This record gives sequence, C-alpha cells and structure tokens, in this order.
Amino acid sequence: MRFSHILSLLALGLVIGCSGGDSSSSSTASKDAGSGSDFKVALLTPGPVSDSGWNALAYDGLQAIKSEQGAEVNNQEATGDQIKDAMRTYAQQNYNLVIGHGYEYNAVEAEVAKDFPNTVFVSSSGGLSGANYGAFRFYLEQGFYLAGMMAAGMSKTGVVATVGLDVPSIVSTFKGFEAGARAVNPNIKIVSKMVSLPGNDPAEYKKATLAAIAEKADFIIHQANQGAQAVFNAAKEKGAYVFGSNADQNSNESGVVIGSAVIVAKPAFLELAKEVKEKTYKGGIQLIGMDKGAIDFVINPDMTKLVPSELIAKIEQAKADIKLGKLTVPKDDF
Repeated sequence: MRFSHILSLLALGLVIGCSGGDSSSSSTASKDAGSGSDFKVALLTPGPVSDSGWNALAYDGLQAIKSEQGAEVNNQEATGDQIKDAMRTYAQQNYNLVIGHGYEYNAVEAEVAKDFPNTVFVSSSGGLSGANYGAFRFYLEQGFYLAGMMAAGMSKTGVVATVGLDVPSIVSTFKGFEAGARAVNPNIKIVSKMVSLPGNDPAEYKKATLAAIAEKADFIIHQANQGAQAVFNAAKEKGAYVFGSNADQNSNESGVVIGSAVIVAKPAFLELAKEVKEKTYKGGIQLIGMDKGAIDFVINPDMTKLVPSELIAKIEQAKADIKLGKLTVPKDDF
C-alpha cells in the first residue's frame, strides 16, 4: 500500500488491505525507543499488531526501521475519531514519519499534513497526496489473482467465496481473486460475504464464512484481519479450504489454509523511512507489486500433493507473466 507507491507497495492493499477500518474508539499505544535517536517514526494500525496478518506485517516493518535505521519508534491502534488526534500528537512530538496502515488514514493525513510541514504522513493505500503526504499501495490483487486460479481449478462444487470487510481496498483485492478464478473456469460461481464497519467482531466473520459454505463454497479467501482465525475455524468445522492473506498463514493450526497471498512489506517500509530520513521524500502514490518482490502467492508445502501438477504449472506461468508485465491484474482506483 509512498514515494508514489512503494508506497504503492506499502499500500495495498490494501490493502487496507488490505486493511479494514474500525470506527470504534479503542486505542492502545506502545513505545519502543532507540536510544537518543533524532529520527522518529510512528505507526497507526486499525487493529492489534498480534493478528498474524495485515497489522502484524506493518509492525514488522516498523521494527526493521528501528533496528536497521536506528529510529525511535512508536505504534498504536487508532480508529475513527482517534486517527486525527494520534497523527497530530505525533507531529507535535516532532516525529519525522507517521505511517497509517490502511485506506482509512489517507483522507485524515491529507487534512493534518498541511499543519505540520516538517512531518511526512504516509498511508498504505489511498489516492490523495501532497508535498509531505502520500500513499503506497501493495498490489495484493496480484496474489489474489493466483489464489483465484487455484480455487477455481480445485473446487469440487463449482462455487468459491470471498469473506472480508466492506472497504474499497479490500473489495479491489476480491476483484483480483474473481479475475483469476474466471481465467481458469469462466463458469465458476463466486459468493461474496462482506462485513460492514467497524468489522472488529470475529463472530461476524465466522457467520459470513458459514453462510458462504452453506451456498456450497468449498474454497474461500478472506480479508478479515483479526477475524481470520474465525474464518479458519468455520472452514474446519465444515470441511472447506481457505486462502491466507497479507501474511503467510499456511502454518495455521486449523490445517485448512491451502495457500496464502502475501505482502512482503519490510523493503517498502525501509525504503520509505530512508527517503524521509535523507529528506528526499516526494509526496505521491506508489504501486508496488510482484516485480519489486513485494507480493507473492505461496502454496502450503504440506498440501502441494493435493494440487494438480498442471494447475501448479498454470499458476507459476501466470506469476512469471505478472512479474514481466505480460499479465495485468485488474484493480480498482480509489
């Protein structure tokens, strides 16, 4: 999800993400300061950094900035009305860089940035930018496209599903999944089960997953952040397979994750921080994908034997074509 879009890279997703936004007002903060550093970086996330997914990958990027660039770092959950206050507080404390990990941070940073020209604000997704703010977007749709190919190529029922938070960056990744599925089977049925904001209740994701399975979906891809485990548990109950997202979730104890569409965020975070530290950052929107090593699709090595070899070959060829620019995966602009 941004020096244009490593920041595109950073973004993605999102992502929000890949990330989904939570409009509730719950916030936690954690400071992990480098000793005496004059370079300060803060991270805002829409959920806990222990989610083994969207928020965790951003926290890993923040820790890389600390360890490899000697930054003083701070992170907190900030959603809804908390976002503006958190951004302003960090800027008043002379933080050099404030990263909002999700689409929902972009509009707020555009408002706050004008009052703090010495602080750079970057969101991982979004379409607004200025002199000291912007976004990087991870082209996660590419990984979702390959997951869609695999889902359609393996489905026994002819029905696959998407389960996630109803925000623009997530909807876009699901369009990538649909395109990949239809590339393998034009007649595949795709069931969409979206959870409305704030979307922070795992029970909602379990309910959505069970509803998709009730409509005969046997392969599901999620964008559920902290609700991911609820998706996995529901699939295990009913004998369905799930694709992990954002992070490599193949080793989840549920045993139902057959592959993962992965964001490799660390290089993007480090590049962004380097530009800010060296004062070379230029606001913009940057898209980062497989050609930069920021996106991948990883089949669960413990389940490879379940995947037809000819399907694996098709997926690998599509991955190579994406990296070379021969195959363009659809995405929304927002």
